[in-house]
Amino acid sequence: MSSLSLTVRDSSTMLRRNLLHARRYPSLTLNLLLTPVMLLLLFVYIFGDAMSGGAGRSAYIAYIVPGILMMTIGSTVVGTAVSVSNDMTEGIIARFRTMAIHRGSVLIGHVIGSVLQSVASVVLVGAVAVAIGFRSTDATALEWLAAFGLLVLFALALTWIAVGMGLISPNAEAASNNAMPLILLPLISSAFVPIDAMPGWFQPIAEYQPFTPAIETLRGLLLGSEIGHNGWLAVAWCLGLAVLGYFWSASKFNSDPK
Repeated sequence: MSSLSLTVRDSSTMLRRNLLHARRYPSLTLNLLLTPVMLLLLFVYIFGDAMSGGAGRSAYIAYIVPGILMMTIGSTVVGTAVSVSNDMTEGIIARFRTMAIHRGSVLIGHVIGSVLQSVASVVLVGAVAVAIGFRSTDATALEWLAAFGLLVLFALALTWIAVGMGLISPNAEAASNNAMPLILLPLISSAFVPIDAMPGWFQPIAEYQPFTPAIETLRGLLLGSEIGHNGWLAVAWCLGLAVLGYFWSASKFNSDPK
């Protein structure tokens, strides 16, 4: 078999392993999934009328859902950091390194599995959003396709960062703590309120981070509003984080003696 065929075969095996783990131990994924769902329901039904500025709860649902979908990805990949840390500390990686398998297939399996779980989580949260009144009637088929591509690209970028966080963590608890910014950053972005409504000193913090341009781009695609320069910024952030996370993870994985 060629080197490429071996890589695909071994990566597929590792992907099946990670998906089986997720199916047998769903509690972590469900707990992480509950965070964006609870925030969605909380902000819509408790704060919706006040946060909408008189525009009505339905308008606020349309505004908040793109940010919640991006937050769902950040929540889901925390589980990836924990899973990678468990693999590194429980000795299974040392056993894999003695076997005739492609070295990078372990990380590739984690990454692909995490992206698939992120997409599934986004679909579930999106279904909840539709059930409580979210509608995207102004988006064309091309905009829906672009929105899906952005979600997948964002999930890929955050997954590689989460893999790196898992590799540097001494245990699962540390991995969960290290990955916590992936849940907190959406809270200080434009997910819940426009940046213009924030205090002046806080606006740069909310604007110059990866979640804000991604959320604004997704919002524009789903609602048919202007995207402006946010589209290019979102793609640049995704590619930059993916490359950074990949090289960080590969370096740490190849140098780790465990």
